[in-house]
Amino acid sequence: MPSQLDIIMDKIKVLENELIEELQKQQQEFFYILDKKRIYFEDSTIIQHKEQAKKILKYFADASLKNIISLPFIWLCIVPLILMDMSISLYQYTCFPLYNIPKVNRQDYIIFDHQYLNYLNFIEKINCAYCSYANGLIAYVGEIAARTEQFWCPIKHAGRIKNLHSRYQKFIDYGDAKTYQAELSNIRHNFKDLE
Repeated sequence: MPSQLDIIMDKIKVLENELIEELQKQQQEFFYILDKKRIYFEDSTIIQHKEQAKKILKYFADASLKNIISLPFIWLCIVPLILMDMSISLYQYTCFPLYNIPKVNRQDYIIFDHQYLNYLNFIEKINCAYCSYANGLIAYVGEIAARTEQFWCPIKHAGRIKNLHSRYQKFIDYGDAKTYQAELSNIRHNFKDLE
Protein backbone atom coordinates (compact mmCIF):
# COMPACT_ATOMS: atom_id res chain seq x y z
CA MET A 1 0.00 0.00 0.00
CA PRO A 2 1.49 3.35 -1.00
CA SER A 3 2.35 5.75 1.81
CA GLN A 4 1.04 9.31 1.95
CA LEU A 5 4.49 10.48 0.82
CA ASP A 6 4.30 8.19 -2.24
CA ILE A 7 0.88 9.57 -3.12
CA ILE A 8 2.07 13.18 -2.83
CA MET A 9 5.22 12.48 -4.87
CA ASP A 10 3.09 10.84 -7.59
CA LYS A 11 0.89 13.96 -7.67
CA ILE A 12 4.02 16.11 -8.03
CA LYS A 13 5.16 14.01 -11.01
CA VAL A 14 1.74 14.44 -12.65
CA LEU A 15 1.94 18.22 -12.11
CA GLU A 16 5.49 18.31 -13.50
CA ASN A 17 4.27 16.54 -16.65
CA GLU A 18 1.40 19.03 -16.96
CA LEU A 19 3.91 21.88 -16.61
CA ILE A 20 6.06 20.41 -19.39
CA GLU A 21 2.99 20.11 -21.64
CA GLU A 22 2.09 23.77 -20.99
CA LEU A 23 5.63 24.86 -21.78
CA GLN A 24 5.51 22.90 -25.01
CA LYS A 25 2.35 24.77 -26.02
CA GLN A 26 4.56 27.86 -26.31
CA GLN A 27 5.99 26.31 -29.46
CA GLN A 28 2.73 27.19 -31.18
CA GLU A 29 2.42 30.64 -29.58
CA PHE A 30 5.93 31.75 -30.56
CA PHE A 31 6.04 29.96 -33.92
CA TYR A 32 8.86 27.50 -33.47
CA ILE A 33 9.36 23.78 -33.94
CA LEU A 34 11.70 21.63 -31.88
CA ASP A 35 13.24 18.85 -33.96
CA LYS A 36 16.03 16.68 -32.54
CA LYS A 37 17.23 19.42 -30.17
CA ARG A 38 17.31 21.96 -33.01
CA ILE A 39 14.86 24.84 -33.01
CA TYR A 40 13.32 26.24 -36.17
CA PHE A 41 11.43 29.54 -36.26
CA GLU A 42 9.16 30.73 -39.04
CA ASP A 43 10.90 33.17 -41.39
CA SER A 44 8.65 36.07 -40.34
CA THR A 45 9.51 35.44 -36.69
CA ILE A 46 13.24 35.39 -37.45
CA ILE A 47 12.93 38.79 -39.15
CA GLN A 48 11.04 40.21 -36.17
CA HIS A 49 13.60 38.79 -33.74
CA LYS A 50 16.54 40.28 -35.63
CA GLU A 51 14.86 43.68 -35.52
CA GLN A 52 14.58 43.38 -31.73
CA ALA A 53 18.25 42.47 -31.13
CA LYS A 54 20.26 45.16 -29.37
CA LYS A 55 23.42 46.17 -31.23
CA ILE A 56 26.63 45.31 -29.37
CA LEU A 57 27.80 48.91 -29.00
CA LYS A 58 24.40 49.91 -27.59
CA TYR A 59 24.50 46.87 -25.29
CA PHE A 60 27.84 48.00 -23.81
CA ALA A 61 26.76 51.63 -23.67
CA ASP A 62 23.67 50.65 -21.66
CA ALA A 63 25.62 48.43 -19.25
CA SER A 64 25.71 49.76 -15.69
CA LEU A 65 28.95 50.19 -13.78
CA LYS A 66 27.97 47.43 -11.33
CA ASN A 67 27.53 45.03 -14.26
CA ILE A 68 30.98 45.85 -15.59
CA ILE A 69 32.62 45.56 -12.14
CA SER A 70 30.98 42.22 -11.38
CA LEU A 71 31.80 40.67 -14.77
CA PRO A 72 35.22 39.18 -13.83
CA PHE A 73 33.78 37.63 -10.66
CA ILE A 74 30.92 36.05 -12.57
CA TRP A 75 33.18 34.60 -15.26
CA LEU A 76 35.81 33.45 -12.75
CA CYS A 77 33.29 30.83 -11.60
CA ILE A 78 33.68 29.02 -14.93
CA VAL A 79 36.94 27.45 -13.67
CA PRO A 80 35.44 25.57 -10.68
CA LEU A 81 32.38 24.70 -12.76
CA ILE A 82 34.50 23.02 -15.43
CA LEU A 83 36.57 21.22 -12.77
CA MET A 84 33.38 20.03 -11.07
CA ASP A 85 31.97 18.87 -14.40
CA MET A 86 35.09 16.86 -15.19
CA SER A 87 35.47 15.36 -11.71
CA ILE A 88 31.79 14.43 -11.22
CA SER A 89 31.61 12.91 -14.71
CA LEU A 90 34.77 10.89 -14.04
CA TYR A 91 33.32 9.80 -10.69
CA GLN A 92 30.06 8.70 -12.29
CA TYR A 93 31.66 6.84 -15.20
CA THR A 94 34.06 5.06 -12.84
CA CYS A 95 31.89 4.28 -9.82
CA PHE A 96 28.31 3.91 -11.05
CA PRO A 97 29.05 0.75 -13.09
CA LEU A 98 30.74 -0.79 -10.04
CA TYR A 99 27.53 -0.41 -7.99
CA ASN A 100 25.05 -0.94 -10.84
CA ILE A 101 23.71 2.59 -10.49
CA PRO A 102 22.25 3.91 -13.76
CA LYS A 103 24.33 6.74 -15.19
CA VAL A 104 22.89 10.24 -15.45
CA ASN A 105 22.66 11.47 -19.02
CA ARG A 106 24.47 14.81 -19.02
CA GLN A 107 22.58 15.95 -22.14
CA ASP A 108 19.29 15.78 -20.23
CA TYR A 109 20.53 18.55 -17.92
CA ILE A 110 22.95 20.76 -19.83
CA ILE A 111 20.99 22.20 -22.72
CA PHE A 112 22.22 24.87 -25.08
CA ASP A 113 19.42 26.35 -27.18
CA HIS A 114 19.54 30.13 -26.73
CA GLN A 115 21.83 30.51 -29.73
CA TYR A 116 18.72 30.11 -31.91
CA LEU A 117 17.17 33.27 -30.48
CA ASN A 118 17.86 36.00 -33.00
CA TYR A 119 16.68 38.75 -30.64
CA LEU A 120 19.83 38.15 -28.57
CA ASN A 121 23.10 39.67 -29.67
CA PHE A 122 26.39 37.74 -29.60
CA ILE A 123 27.28 38.81 -26.03
CA GLU A 124 23.82 37.92 -24.72
CA LYS A 125 24.06 34.50 -26.36
CA ILE A 126 27.42 33.86 -24.67
CA ASN A 127 25.98 34.94 -21.32
CA CYS A 128 22.95 32.69 -21.84
CA ALA A 129 25.20 29.75 -22.71
CA TYR A 130 27.16 30.33 -19.51
CA CYS A 131 24.00 30.36 -17.37
CA SER A 132 22.60 27.31 -19.19
CA TYR A 133 25.84 25.47 -18.52
CA ALA A 134 26.06 26.49 -14.85
CA ASN A 135 22.43 25.71 -13.98
CA GLY A 136 22.35 22.53 -16.05
CA LEU A 137 25.60 21.37 -14.45
CA ILE A 138 24.24 21.96 -10.94
CA ALA A 139 21.13 19.91 -11.79
CA TYR A 140 23.31 17.16 -13.34
CA VAL A 141 25.54 17.05 -10.25
CA GLY A 142 22.44 17.03 -8.04
CA GLU A 143 21.05 13.96 -9.81
CA ILE A 144 24.39 12.14 -9.54
CA ALA A 145 24.51 13.00 -5.84
CA ALA A 146 20.89 11.84 -5.37
CA ARG A 147 21.63 8.44 -6.93
CA THR A 148 24.80 8.16 -4.87
CA GLU A 149 22.89 8.97 -1.69
CA GLN A 150 20.26 6.37 -2.54
CA PHE A 151 22.98 3.75 -2.74
CA TRP A 152 25.04 4.77 0.31
CA CYS A 153 22.71 6.50 2.74
CA PRO A 154 19.01 6.40 1.78
CA ILE A 155 17.70 7.99 4.98
CA LYS A 156 15.34 10.96 5.05
CA HIS A 157 16.33 13.99 7.11
CA ALA A 158 14.74 14.79 10.45
CA GLY A 159 14.38 18.47 9.67
CA ARG A 160 12.61 20.19 6.84
CA ILE A 161 14.63 20.53 3.65
CA LYS A 162 14.05 23.17 0.97
CA ASN A 163 14.10 20.94 -2.13
CA LEU A 164 13.55 17.22 -2.44
CA HIS A 165 15.71 15.50 -5.00
CA SER A 166 14.42 12.90 -7.43
CA ARG A 167 15.35 9.87 -5.31
CA TYR A 168 14.17 11.09 -1.89
CA GLN A 169 10.82 9.32 -2.09
CA LYS A 170 12.58 5.96 -1.92
CA PHE A 171 14.48 6.79 1.29
CA ILE A 172 13.80 5.31 4.73
CA ASP A 173 12.22 7.46 7.42
CA TYR A 174 14.60 9.11 9.86
CA GLY A 175 14.93 6.99 13.01
CA ASP A 176 13.44 3.81 11.49
CA ALA A 177 16.34 1.48 12.31
CA LYS A 178 14.34 -1.70 11.74
CA THR A 179 13.37 -0.79 8.16
CA TYR A 180 16.90 0.47 7.48
CA GLN A 181 18.41 -2.89 8.35
CA ALA A 182 15.71 -4.85 6.51
CA GLU A 183 15.40 -2.74 3.34
CA LEU A 184 18.81 -1.15 2.74
CA SER A 185 19.91 -3.71 0.16
CA ASN A 186 16.63 -3.41 -1.78
CA ILE A 187 16.67 0.39 -1.78
CA ARG A 188 20.31 0.48 -2.92
CA HIS A 189 19.32 -1.31 -6.10
CA ASN A 190 15.83 0.13 -6.67
CA PHE A 191 16.41 2.15 -9.85
CA LYS A 192 13.69 0.41 -11.89
CA ASP A 193 11.89 3.71 -12.41
CA LEU A 194 14.88 4.95 -14.45
CA GLU A 195 14.74 2.13 -17.00
